[in-house]
Amino acid sequence: MDFGFENTESGFADFDAELEDFRISKIRKFDRMFMVGRGGSITTIPFVEKGIAYFGEANGYVYAVRIDTGHVVWRFKTDGIIFGSASVAENGKMYIGSYDYYLYCLDTRTGKMLWRFRTGDKVFGSPNVAEGKVYFGSVDGYVYALAAETGEELWRFKTGEMIGSCPGVWNGKVYVGSFDGNLYCIDAENGKEAWRFRTGGEIMNTSPVLISDGILYFGSFDNFLYAVDAEKGKEIWRFRTGEYGNSGVPVIHNGVIYFVARDGILYALTLEGKEIWRYRSSGASTWQKPPVSKNGIWMISEDGYLYRIGFDGSERMKKKISEVMVPPVLYGKTVLVGSWDCNLYAYDFEGNELWRTPTSTNEHSYLPPPHDAFKLEVKKETHIEDAISEDKYASKRKGETVSLSDYHVTSEYSTTSEYKQKSDYDVNFVIFENVLEGEQIWTSDLKVSNRLISM
Repeated sequence: MDFGFENTESGFADFDAELEDFRISKIRKFDRMFMVGRGGSITTIPFVEKGIAYFGEANGYVYAVRIDTGHVVWRFKTDGIIFGSASVAENGKMYIGSYDYYLYCLDTRTGKMLWRFRTGDKVFGSPNVAEGKVYFGSVDGYVYALAAETGEELWRFKTGEMIGSCPGVWNGKVYVGSFDGNLYCIDAENGKEAWRFRTGGEIMNTSPVLISDGILYFGSFDNFLYAVDAEKGKEIWRFRTGEYGNSGVPVIHNGVIYFVARDGILYALTLEGKEIWRYRSSGASTWQKPPVSKNGIWMISEDGYLYRIGFDGSERMKKKISEVMVPPVLYGKTVLVGSWDCNLYAYDFEGNELWRTPTSTNEHSYLPPPHDAFKLEVKKETHIEDAISEDKYASKRKGETVSLSDYHVTSEYSTTSEYKQKSDYDVNFVIFENVLEGEQIWTSDLKVSNRLISM
């Protein structure tokens, strides 16, 4: 296979890779989440209780920070990256998952580990606690119920795919979405399935599904927001949103549903699912459950803006902060925002900064581009010529080799909740780590072409 480097600014030269028994195939759009690099970026939604904010970052640390001062009360180190699994606290204990396959229970006063429970894969979805039980999902596809006090497993329920959702609990039932496209209703006592509701795409929400007056409200990557009868699992209505799917959770305020889609649009809907107005932010948005104050609805966009939108849909505040992945959290008159720039920020309602608290390092975490498309599986030994270990090929960021399996490559093109396939692409490669036999490299701006990839 011949890789031609056209970008002279990068300082890269041509090199050859002799590959035997390999194939190129499309990978799932969500795989990039599990290839995030280490660093100090805040990757979970802060959970607030009694004036303390609890959150995790990509270096594997869990923090407890005072909201009035920004002072770090304690921090605890897990053995894996924390990404997406927001914490939850109850009765002096807090719970958070890690990519080291464990769900942790920590003392909220001291940060001391009380127990941990190992699953079969990364814990990405946030936990929920109700009536002495902890409910959470894992990338291994199981929903788990544990005793909140001891971590003893009570039951587990197998779905058809990995789980990145936070379970909702209501009226003796657990409601959780899976990447298999189903929203499951499970008996909270015995873990038996009551019903499932099928959507046309993956379901992922890091906050619990909204349950109000016996109705479930949740989004899917099929670009719909659903209202479903919580007892029977029957659809009441669906509302078509933007083009990049949904991973947020709606809120209801004064009889109006507010929902942020992944394309950055805030929708205001009636309880019957009819649109009242919409507001388009300047960038994409993920995981949002927009908090509401007396003077508007709050949201962020991943290009680094914090917004407050009036109840009439007008923009009341737009403030540039930093690159963010997680939505704002309100506590009293304070707005908390966890940033990819390795700081937790506190603002007042006018957008004035009150304080910022740095995390373990100011090195940003690396996240592969959002348009994951292809993986190159190398079955046999790969030899890369021209001294690949030289400095010009060395990683600019440490820890970006993410597994000991296939070589993965990405392509840059627009995507919706489903992949669009194109052909005849150009190529510019960026090597993030020295290549050793059996390791994995990430490349950006891959464009597959017979002209550039020859066998």
